[in-house]
Amino acid sequence: MARDDLYTQFDSVFFEKTRLSMMTILYREGRVSFNRFKYLIGASDGALYAHLQKLQEAGYISQKKELVGKAVQTVYTLKKKGRELFQKYLSFLDDIVSEQKKREASK
Repeated sequence: MARDDLYTQFDSVFFEKTRLSMMTILYREGRVSFNRFKYLIGASDGALYAHLQKLQEAGYISQKKELVGKAVQTVYTLKKKGRELFQKYLSFLDDIVSEQKKREASK
């Protein structure tokens, strides 16, 4: 990969602050309800829904309705494409940290 492509290899759907936070939460927790996202992110229902829709449309996450007691709850999970993209992002960050450590060690 060319050096110029390093920072543009992730699309704007994934690499937006709130959506990247949502992907991180999903990667760590596995499945996350709408209300849990609302609690963790602190966004309004409308804003949260819009971000989730963008992630779904990109094929990164899926949603499922579940019955919890007498209420319906929407739960989100990473799709294979989303998990692979997030792992690529983690590898990218790891490469940056490794490069920086090498530079600092050679000083």
